Amino acid sequence: MSILRILALAVAGILFAAQSAPLQAQTLERVKAAGKLQVCIWPDYYGITYRNPRTQQLGGIDIDLSAELARDLGVAVEYVETSFPQLVADVNAGRCDVAMFAVGMLPARKEVLAFTEPYLQSDIYGVTNRASRTVRQWSDIDQPGVLVAVQAGTFMEPVMRDALKQARMVVIKPPATREQELEAGRVDVFMTDYPYSRRLLDNADWARLVSPPKPFFVLPYGYAVKRGDARWLARLDEFVAAIKRDGRLMAAAKRHGLAEIVVMR
Repeated sequence: MSILRILALAVAGILFAAQSAPLQAQTLERVKAAGKLQVCIWPDYYGITYRNPRTQQLGGIDIDLSAELARDLGVAVEYVETSFPQLVADVNAGRCDVAMFAVGMLPARKEVLAFTEPYLQSDIYGVTNRASRTVRQWSDIDQPGVLVAVQAGTFMEPVMRDALKQARMVVIKPPATREQELEAGRVDVFMTDYPYSRRLLDNADWARLVSPPKPFFVLPYGYAVKRGDARWLARLDEFVAAIKRDGRLMAAAKRHGLAEIVVMR
């Protein structure tokens, strides 16, 4: 191949990259042009993005705040159902413009997604049956013979896999639920975060919260987007800063019982 041919191909490659990059970095413009913001949610996340099984209505802090974001942008909001195991694939495939369901900012996720500044944070808690004689306090969890459940794809899965030395971890995948496995006696305790723990404490008189005696693994939560669109991420960071400053974040958190885990800095 001649030098001129090589140079021509190189120039063509540079031009293609230059033309392609803006097309991949126009989320804000595309959202405004379409008049629609597509938001990924997990509809089983109590207090965050939860579909009430009786009314089928969505509610939670990020239902409120996604509506605020859409209002600030002057567009409508459309929800796209996903889950923690599907989160990365769905965001990177462009199924939604932003994931707004208290996504834990794990290092592994930060390698493949871009995150806003945090707006919530939570430690890990255990939930067990009030009648349980196996798990009464935090130190009872990592003991021989104890079955510890985690939801597949949540940040509790890799954390507890590393933390447990004697107990056995059980990964729960849909359609099974942690509550069902605990009530049936197939696990002794399940690990969750502060928002999800409220679901059990608010609705199940048989459930008991097991709190760590000191911080165990406090993780910040943010909104997640595809990497490579700095302008879109900056606009979302502006939104997060604004709702902290003008009180919308704290007001939404109080409505859903999450004021204790708000990040205001």
